[in-house]
Amino acid sequence: MKDFNFYAPTEVVFGANSEEKVASLIKHYGGHKVLVHYGGQSAVKSGLLDKVCGLLSDGGVEAVKLGGVVPNPRLSKVKEGIEICRKEGIDFILAVGGGSVIDSAKAIAYGVPYEGDVWDFYVGKAQAEVCLPVACVLTIPAAGSEMSEASVITNEDGDVKLGYSNNISRPKFAIMNPCRTFTLPPYQTAAGVTDIMMHTMERYFNPDCDMTITDEIAEALMRTMKECVFAVLKNPEDYRNRAQIMWAGSLAHNDVTGDRGNGDWATHQIEHELSGLFDVTHGAGLAAVWPSWARYVYKENVSRFVRFAVNVMGVPNDFTDPEGTALKGIEAMERFYHAIGMPINIHELIGREVTDEEIKEMVRKCSRNYTITQGKFKALKPEDIEAIYRIAK
Repeated sequence: MKDFNFYAPTEVVFGANSEEKVASLIKHYGGHKVLVHYGGQSAVKSGLLDKVCGLLSDGGVEAVKLGGVVPNPRLSKVKEGIEICRKEGIDFILAVGGGSVIDSAKAIAYGVPYEGDVWDFYVGKAQAEVCLPVACVLTIPAAGSEMSEASVITNEDGDVKLGYSNNISRPKFAIMNPCRTFTLPPYQTAAGVTDIMMHTMERYFNPDCDMTITDEIAEALMRTMKECVFAVLKNPEDYRNRAQIMWAGSLAHNDVTGDRGNGDWATHQIEHELSGLFDVTHGAGLAAVWPSWARYVYKENVSRFVRFAVNVMGVPNDFTDPEGTALKGIEAMERFYHAIGMPINIHELIGREVTDEEIKEMVRKCSRNYTITQGKFKALKPEDIEAIYRIAK
């Protein structure tokens, strides 16, 4: 077993009506004047935003609102939030929404005390040493940002989508009420489960496969998600299974299912260029890319793919043909994606074939102008990344 550090400081307040505690939690963590950051539709239509703001007011916490976060959150909105926080004397940021809103909130938190351009952190020019405290009322289980150190932002100037990770931005608390996920559309529900599973798969397919207990946890989480997603697609108000999905989203990205720093993450990086260029749903983009990545790299460690096929996808183990078993596991995952309404290639994702010019541009961005590789299960050079895009097209 490799040496590792495990750090998950976020306080989780889970259950029906858990948002009732929002004001007392903010005051407990030192907040007095809060930026309430949210998206554009669901938090308003559901009444959650008004309820949260009312609870803050009743609890003696002053609030300023900033909405308009979109999927693949934009740098321009982050900079708007930074200016508001500075002008209003904000000392705490509360995200009400899913991963995009939380990621945007983290970026704002980095930028408020920083004298330079917040984008510096995402391009590697600087490291954040301080940030405003962040917390969230989670409405979309998927990204796991509510317990992670990660934030992904899209810069509209060039459609560049980059991530930045720093433990100082881990949320102080995360309020999780599964009832708030009842109104999620089927596509968004399926994309969320895909993202949850992929966060675990990125850790599972790593070059050091000697964490038996962690593997068992990861496999159990993925099997559970496969079962729960069909239940909630059939009955959106299935509290029990909605709750499993919501908690799994956090566990999949707080490093319980594996050390993020030792994971592969090539599928995520390859997908980031798809969502940056075509503004697609992140989970759907992951489903469109993963089968092609898997077929390209599985021979690096066939036994790992065999274990995945057998223990997660339920494929019978043909001991005489390990490669055949591994490939059947990939095929089983494709069938699962289709069964929940997810694409398995780029054509299904965007409705057309991606062009050669678009592939070359995504390869350039993914490889940071041909200067880096992606992935640890197999280190992917620019030509490997291009090959995967072409397999997936």
